[in-house]
Amino acid sequence: MKLSLLSILLGVGMSVPQIYGLTKPVQFAAAARKFPRNLPAGIFLMLLGTVWFLWIVNAEPIADFSAFKPYMMAAFAAVGILSCIFIQDFLAVRGLAVVALLLGKLMVDTGRIHLGESPWVLVIQIWAYALVIAGICFTIWPWKLRDILNWATATESRVRIGSALRLAFAIFIVALGLTAFRAM
Repeated sequence: MKLSLLSILLGVGMSVPQIYGLTKPVQFAAAARKFPRNLPAGIFLMLLGTVWFLWIVNAEPIADFSAFKPYMMAAFAAVGILSCIFIQDFLAVRGLAVVALLLGKLMVDTGRIHLGESPWVLVIQIWAYALVIAGICFTIWPWKLRDILNWATATESRVRIGSALRLAFAIFIVALGLTAFRAM
């Protein structure tokens, strides 16, 4: 994937919920507070993360483990599916953490080859590492996301300010995709 396309997709994907947060902060806050224990969202995110991870593992040329690759794939698939059944507490947060880790990998891999071309690539790289750190932390402490969301949605003004800041960042990312990353 081209860095410009990834940047535009990330910016647009991030801006949609922020626009909702600016226009309907009360509904946005209610939805955000329910997210950590939202089982359908958790199952979707965990299965998305599992399929994405299996796709990455399948594409990797693991010469040393090629004989074990089918067993590894089956074990990874089982972990993802069984997590949806047996670890339903904060499953949405854990699923989001898996997706954040994989998205961070995609962002780093896509931007790495362009590091010498533009210093703006560091914005994507730093954001990717922030996603990885968040993914690790929320995997270990999923209740922390609940606490953060409760704080961030405690008042309508916090929702609007947070949404405005995230929307500004999303617009900046889209602008990078359309300008600085245009040829990348």
